[in-house]
Order: sequence, then C-alpha cells, then structure tokens
Amino acid sequence: MMNILVLPLFQMPSGHHQVADAIMYSLQHRFPNVSCEKLDFLSYCNEQVERRVADFYLRWISLSPHSYEWMYRRWMKKFEQPAMEPWLLYFEKKMKRLLQEKKPDLVICTHSFPSHVLQRLKQRGAITVPVINVYTDFFLSGIWGKTAIDYHFVPHKDAKRLLCTMFHVEPRRVIVTGIPIHEQIVPVQKRKRRKNKRILVAGGNQGLGKIEQFLMNATHTQLTYDVLCGKNETLYHEIKSWNNPRIRPYRYISDPAKMNELYDKVDAIVTKPGGVTMSEVLAKRLPAFTLSYLPGQEQMNLHYLRKKGLIYFLNDNEPYDQQLMRVLTDNDEMDQLGKRIEQYWLEREKTAQEALGEWIEARLHAVKKR
Repeated sequence: MMNILVLPLFQMPSGHHQVADAIMYSLQHRFPNVSCEKLDFLSYCNEQVERRVADFYLRWISLSPHSYEWMYRRWMKKFEQPAMEPWLLYFEKKMKRLLQEKKPDLVICTHSFPSHVLQRLKQRGAITVPVINVYTDFFLSGIWGKTAIDYHFVPHKDAKRLLCTMFHVEPRRVIVTGIPIHEQIVPVQKRKRRKNKRILVAGGNQGLGKIEQFLMNATHTQLTYDVLCGKNETLYHEIKSWNNPRIRPYRYISDPAKMNELYDKVDAIVTKPGGVTMSEVLAKRLPAFTLSYLPGQEQMNLHYLRKKGLIYFLNDNEPYDQQLMRVLTDNDEMDQLGKRIEQYWLEREKTAQEALGEWIEARLHAVKKR
C-alpha cells in the first residue's frame, strides 16, 4: 500500500481543496493500492488558529483590500521575514510530527504554505519524503518552496521557464500540467454558436456586490442567465424573489458532473478570475468575462489572463449586456479567442493526473523488483 498525503490550507472551500479533491478522485479510481488523505495543515497544528486566521483573512480582504494587496505583493517577494522565524520553527515542528504520524510515501502540496515549511525541512536534510507542488493559480508566489521540492506541476510554460532560469530547477522536475481540474469536467474541442446566448454567472459566495448590479441591469432580450450563488443564501433568495424567467439562481453545486452539464449548456461565463474556475472554463472553450476580482491572487491571475487574451474585462462605462453581446456576436473575435485557448493547451505536456500516475507506477514497479 502506498500512502499519499495531500496538503491544502484552511477548511473553507477553495481552489486548493478543489485541486486536491480532483487529484485524489483520479488516483483512488486508478490505483486501488494507493491510499490518499487530505489534511488542512493549519487545522492540524491548531484548530483555533485556523479559525482565527481564516476569519482575519476574510475580514481583511473585505474591509481593506488595498492594504491586503500591498502586503500580498510584499510577501510574494520575500516571505522569510525575521518576525516570521519563530512561527516557521513552530510549523516545522508540527510538520515533522505530522510526517512521523502519517508516514506518507509522497506529499502533494496544493497550497504554498505547507510547501514552504517542507522546503525548509528538506533543505536541512531533516526529511526525505518526496514532495510535489501542484500550483493552483496562473502565477508562482514567493511563498512556495522551490529548489528543494522534488517536482513542480505548473500552469504554463512561462512558469516552467521561471523555475528553471531564476531558481535553477532541473527541467525534468518541472511539468507543465495546467491547473488541474476534475476528470468529470470533460474538455470540449469546439462550441456551437447560437443567436440567443446563455450566460453562467459565478462568484456569488463573495456577496451581492457587483453581481446584483450586473443582473439588475441585464435587459438584453437575447441573453439569459444561470447564477451560481454558492452558499450565499441571501443572494439566492434575492434573485428568486425577482421572478425573472431570464435569470435562474442555483445553490452550491458540489458535484463536478452537474457542473460539467451546466458548462455544456451555456455560451459564456462571467466570473472572478480564480485559478481552478478559469482552468475549467478554458477546458470548456468558453468565453470568460469578469467585472470584479479579489486583491492578491485573483488580481495576479487576471493580469496573466488579460495579457494572454483569455478573459475579457467588463467596465462600468457601458451596459454590461451590450459589452457581452458585442464580443459574443463578433465571429472573428470568437475565432481568435479559440486560437488563443488552443495555444494555451498546446503548452501542456501532460495532465497532473497522468504525471502522478506515471510516478506511482514507477515506484510500484521498483518495489516489485526488490
């Protein structure tokens, strides 16, 4: 039996958990002799600390987004501040205890902080367990462990180039996988174009905000909307009360197969630029639009996606539905978008699931030969 430990951070739903779940689903279906366990490292260290940090994080982003953005960019450049050292030593001790308890044959990090702690331990030779970073955004923050981590599953070629040139990581240890998505989100090669457009609206978990403003001004008769409200019951009931046949709210959808069906029914998506959501959208060859984003990760993702022409930004100077229709009815632009999405996927060397499968098979084969 091979034991694999998967480490996201925080208990709240996030792309880090989605990627962890997607990887575990694949491995458990393909390898019956592999045991996967997902564990929130911060809760393992101290559940009260996890709750307080998560609450502080959400409040900070909500109340002071500009200061959060400033601090995030500062941390990205240099995480190892002197003030952090006592805390990092504490987390190292907890990580060593976790590894002694679980005795994993492989650790997969879907969040940068466990990766950072493991990097420090591996640099000193305190642990030898193989570690894989699975990146869940379109950029590599400075918090991720780099040089001492065994393998890196990166979102695109630019990220591979950065690791190999700036951090001198051997190219064979860096695999362009894209941001992993669940196997039940089935990629498509081409989409049919229809006169009437059905738009998926996501990002409701963050509150009413611009989503309510967006929907209240949605008057174009050729557009209908499916709205993912997540666990935001206020938003769900608010939209339901409008009794608008062109706007349909959905509660939280946890089943990837149901999300796959919904993706296949729509012509475009309006979303926040989260790494996993955008990876699913690119796999579905859907035009993506955004009108707001969180500071830090989403802002950095948006910068990359706009540079590559993979997302459209809706501005407040013109009705949103007019901007949507202008882009979606421009056949030349839709053809060019299709080519840009295709170019993005051509960079991928293999999926994260395939790369992990190859690693596991090689290890199992080596054990059999002994």
